[in-house]
Amino acid sequence: MVNLSEEFKLDGVLIVDKPPDWTSHDVCAFIRKRFHIKKVGHAGTLDPLATGLLVVLLGKATKHSIELSSCDKEYLGVMELGVETDSHDRQGNVVARAAWEHVTVDVIRNKAREFTGEIIQVPPMVSALKHKGVRLYKLARQGKTVPREGRKVIIHELKIESQDGALVHFFARVSKGTYLRTLINDLGKAMGCLASLFQLRRIRSGNFVLQDSVTVESLRQFSPAELRDKVFPLHSVVSYANSHRPQGL
Repeated sequence: MVNLSEEFKLDGVLIVDKPPDWTSHDVCAFIRKRFHIKKVGHAGTLDPLATGLLVVLLGKATKHSIELSSCDKEYLGVMELGVETDSHDRQGNVVARAAWEHVTVDVIRNKAREFTGEIIQVPPMVSALKHKGVRLYKLARQGKTVPREGRKVIIHELKIESQDGALVHFFARVSKGTYLRTLINDLGKAMGCLASLFQLRRIRSGNFVLQDSVTVESLRQFSPAELRDKVFPLHSVVSYANSHRPQGL
């Protein structure tokens, strides 16, 4: 059992498969309390809707958040045609609906090509970015909308895999700072049928892959020794952060 009366010192990276409806902060807080680790952070936030790979930083690894966040990321996702929400995903309030039945998978694939490469993306109001020191999502809860500057992001690949009625499955590989839910929202508007993010699962961040992850449920049962076995040591973690997907992976 973990001795909660003593600090457990551990420096490195733990890859966690974040469950739905947990924030990235929730995962860090759980690990901090469960294993009595003083410093726990993360690199690359996942929205509560999203699941999958969360890079959790332990101890001295928290100093490398920028390096470990500044890398391409890969996702599997599902969009829902015909609906727009204020958060750009299914957890938000519906603000508009449109006919989608005429939209085929070929139409979606053709339009998705216009959203690959370097694009300018305006961050959503429901986000953790700040406006005059206040988080945008807090302003959004007050019904306020403020101007946001567009940011340059790179959509390396947006592959439309299949369509099942209004639900469309896709794969995406994107640069840091990309909002997948906003990408889908913008794609839906461009097609004229609207769309929102229905599901999202991160499967890669830099060289870290989901296969290396542990679940929250397994962490509940881990001993400190079992946790240590799953942690990438500090001296090796920075080499896992890269700007592009490694060749052959």
